[in-house]
Amino acid sequence: MHGLSNWLSQIVSVTSFSLRTIPERKGSALAAAFGIAGVVAVFVGVLSIAEGFRRAMSASGSDDIALVLRSGADSEMTSGLGRGETRLIADAPGIARENGVALASSELFVIINLPKKSTNTDANVPMRGVESAAFAVRGNVEMIAGRRFEPGRNEVIAGVGAAREFAGLEIGKMMRIGTNEWTVVGVFSAGGGAVESEVWTDAAVLQPAYQRGDSFQSVSARLVSPEAFQQFKDALTSNPQLNVKVVRQTEFFAEQSTMITSFISSIGVFIAAMMALGALFGALNTMYSSVAARVREIATLRALGFGAGPVVLSVLFESLVLALAGGLFGALAAYLAFDGYGAATMNWQTFSQVAFAFRVTPELLLNAIVIAVFIGMIGGLFPAIRAARLPIASALRET
Repeated sequence: MHGLSNWLSQIVSVTSFSLRTIPERKGSALAAAFGIAGVVAVFVGVLSIAEGFRRAMSASGSDDIALVLRSGADSEMTSGLGRGETRLIADAPGIARENGVALASSELFVIINLPKKSTNTDANVPMRGVESAAFAVRGNVEMIAGRRFEPGRNEVIAGVGAAREFAGLEIGKMMRIGTNEWTVVGVFSAGGGAVESEVWTDAAVLQPAYQRGDSFQSVSARLVSPEAFQQFKDALTSNPQLNVKVVRQTEFFAEQSTMITSFISSIGVFIAAMMALGALFGALNTMYSSVAARVREIATLRALGFGAGPVVLSVLFESLVLALAGGLFGALAAYLAFDGYGAATMNWQTFSQVAFAFRVTPELLLNAIVIAVFIGMIGGLFPAIRAARLPIASALRET
């Protein structure tokens, strides 16, 4: 017990001495800490894009909402349904009803060009023609400015994300879409989901503007409960008059987000790995310099009876302190700079822009700190071993 107490006392003494000498090496110490801070900031910043996009897509879905598309379609752009088919879908069992009316919205999806506010370059913006039930179907669409469009009129409402990112969507503005001119009459929110990147109007008005006749591309339906999905799906897929596929809205949007989030995450991890390698060499250089500058002090401590173990742990602890300080600084900087930052990116499934906000999550910050600590541990390990192996006699003769 006495031996353990003595060993712990040595660790505390040597580590305390090591940390007190950091100001004498502040140049190299700050370089190592800021190198690791850069790794953390880049890692968090890039992956917060993927987290924000994933959050926007997942917030769009609900387990009690079903989406019906043409069989074989992988997106609304490649789907097509006639009026007769949409009526059969609305009559299917499992759909919720309000005042005897099915909560099902037959919808048309087109792409329009609007200039980005940040670059003034044209971007593909999704425009959705919906029926009056669309608001009740989704349940989370709220007007935050202006009013809803009136059925039968050339009026549109813009999602808050679209209004933030694209020019021409201010209330009262007129814009030409297809063969018609449209008036922006409101801005809506939808719980942070991808729907906030869209422009909505009456489907019956949008159809002739794009010469779509009486066709639609999808039907969104609110079910009586999430458990009613299978009944609803079986009724439609077994109907010989229909050739459709039925998916939960949550599954549809999760699939839509897979490609872009995987791509962004891969790029982020690659960039962070390259920077981490540089930061690791910086940490190694710093700790080797620390050991070289303290050769005589370390040798003196060894001559006075301090063991090799406490010396190794003191160098490791110093490296971890620098890494943790850099990691915390980088994480804080990334959080302040990126969390909630609005942006837009291409959804490759629909070739349209999705507006979203960067999202810095606690899990992302924790992973970044773990990476910083790992860099510090590896960066301090080999210098620590060198410090413990210094020949005492020759080290004492160092000037």
